[in-house]
Amino acid sequence: MYTLGINAAYHDCSATLVQDGIVIAAAEEERFTRVKHGKRPVPFTTWQLPFHAIDYCLKEAGIALADVDHIGYSYDPSLLLGKHKGSATIELPLEPSAQKTTEWLSPWDPLFLSSIVNAPRQLAAGAPHHIKERFRGVRHDGPFKWHFVEHHLAHEASAFLAAPYDDCAVLTMDGRGELATTSYGVYEDRRYRRLKQVNLPHSLGLLYESVTSHLGFLHSSDEYKVMALASFGKPEHADALRKVVQYKGGGEYEIHPADWTQIFGPARARGSEFTQAHMNVASSLQKVLEETVLQMVDWLRKETGARNLCMAGGVALNCVLNARVRDECGFDSVWVQPAAGDSGTSMGAALWVDAQQRGMSKRNWRMEHAFYGPAYGDDEIEAFLRQAKLRYRRAGNLAAEVADLLTQNKVIGWFQGRMEFGPRALGARSILASPVDPDMQAILNNIKDREDFRPVAPVVLEEEAANWFVNGGVSPYMVFVYDVRPDKADRIPAVRHVDGTARIQTINRTQNAAYYDLIQAFAERTGVPVLINTSFNTRGEPVVCSPRDAVESFCSTPLDVLAIGSFIVEK
Repeated sequence: MYTLGINAAYHDCSATLVQDGIVIAAAEEERFTRVKHGKRPVPFTTWQLPFHAIDYCLKEAGIALADVDHIGYSYDPSLLLGKHKGSATIELPLEPSAQKTTEWLSPWDPLFLSSIVNAPRQLAAGAPHHIKERFRGVRHDGPFKWHFVEHHLAHEASAFLAAPYDDCAVLTMDGRGELATTSYGVYEDRRYRRLKQVNLPHSLGLLYESVTSHLGFLHSSDEYKVMALASFGKPEHADALRKVVQYKGGGEYEIHPADWTQIFGPARARGSEFTQAHMNVASSLQKVLEETVLQMVDWLRKETGARNLCMAGGVALNCVLNARVRDECGFDSVWVQPAAGDSGTSMGAALWVDAQQRGMSKRNWRMEHAFYGPAYGDDEIEAFLRQAKLRYRRAGNLAAEVADLLTQNKVIGWFQGRMEFGPRALGARSILASPVDPDMQAILNNIKDREDFRPVAPVVLEEEAANWFVNGGVSPYMVFVYDVRPDKADRIPAVRHVDGTARIQTINRTQNAAYYDLIQAFAERTGVPVLINTSFNTRGEPVVCSPRDAVESFCSTPLDVLAIGSFIVEK
């Protein structure tokens, strides 16, 4: 049985294909179209489906859309349609933004919801011409069966049906779904039960987005930059924010309207300098977010009695917050879906529908890595390198030769195997460098055209993590921070953030042999089993997907080396 999951309602549109409970393929649309986040989360883009990601997933399985049995779409419009549910028509204002409404949450909702209701028809008839072949032979009503899956349920399922637990508490936090912004649940005895949810307008995700905009960043995109900026500030506005964000007990919180200019001062203009005042705003926001979520998680642990916690939703990509939950909330283990943002809801929708159709009595799969995207063979890579008229050589021992280049402080574009699913580069589409040189963070931020305050993250051999990071455990997805051990700080200065932490990735050979072997080879030469790993892209660009993407990024940046398949290209 094939089940296709689709995320398209807001942003980070994606597709996932599941066969009998096992994830076959998963990818974000942005990697194919080269449009960051796939599209902006505005109502008039809701009709756009991730056709290229769907096409890839079908290709990976060697099937066409007509072979798919079920489709799960990670949004349920019926929760908002009210009296219009089942209606053939709906009134749409000609100028929605000029209207006021008491019937809808937003005057744009009729357009937004009609686009979602018509998603089956769009899928059946709207595929781009160059990939249309794989979409032939279907109608909006089949042969597949269509399922609208509530947005937060898709987030929840992406966690508890992927996590390495038989029983766990479940927490999801994001900007918004249909109505829910936060949800709590428990997964036990192969059943899931939602305990409680917080609804609009109260949303920790929208709060963080709003302050992100005030700081001159792009909301629904740059929230992670605010998290990084927070480490440089002092939470001088925390008391004022606590009046805006009020935890009420029992997992409930309220967020009251606020004038950020009155609380924080004037908004920062995009492109202007960062001042200490901006850093203090970020620090205050991060502190109050952490305080609130820690109280929420404490309630959830006591309410469920669970020993394990899994998390999803965009707020769960805040790795500083995640580390405090891990260390302070009393759970034995915390697992965060690596595609915790909206892209992961395609996986959750597919896994949920699959489980409902097969019965949830048996799980055939647990998420042990994130490498579910496309791979390219050496023949295909070499053909493109020849076409591009690049000088290249085939490596005799890729790990050894690239490790030698890294010891020379060369910066490497690393393109190997299947692409990662989710926002983090995890060793398939990465830029790698030595962490030994304290200037390497600045060098990489210059190469990627990133803000100076942005840290770079380390990857460490799994068996060495505890030797280099305090309480360093298995952390394959870069969703937690750890303190760098004081006795190791001078050996890996480039990956140590201003607050003494690092957002680590651990790797074992089963997950990615080529990546593991490279780090091991570097350790043999330097005594340091750690590399800098950052995403293979530049600011505003999606992570590279294809050999063409990799070559274009390599040739248009100051990268020194491209290690692509078995080949090495040097400038």
